[in-house]
Amino acid sequence: MMAHLNDLLVCLFMLAGAIFCLIASLGVFRMPDLYTRMQAAAKSSTLGVVCIILSVAIHFGDAGVTTRAMLVIVFLFLTAPVAAHMVARAGYISNVPLWHRSVADELRGQYDAATHELASGRPSAEDPRG
Repeated sequence: MMAHLNDLLVCLFMLAGAIFCLIASLGVFRMPDLYTRMQAAAKSSTLGVVCIILSVAIHFGDAGVTTRAMLVIVFLFLTAPVAAHMVARAGYISNVPLWHRSVADELRGQYDAATHELASGRPSAEDPRG
């Protein structure tokens, strides 16, 4: 009975992972600009890979495989947001345009292209306002 439950969980996690990866690929294909494509690729594909890795851990049921799978999941959750942020920042620095129907550009006026510094919103020591 337990083997059947493990097989069912493996199949469900594999299916969920494949669906998330499909959604990520469709998002990359269908989204209008770099920033929305990057979001679709980072979030959906991370969830897809995590589901597939969980299915591998359940399938093998070995402590060593499960430990490695959990380490891979932690690594993915730590690195995927940072990588997505760096891609978006590189795109913004390179003046990749936003989609023409984008509602807001919250970095406009906050980013200095010459020094590559972002204003934090807090007044600095040399700022006469604060």
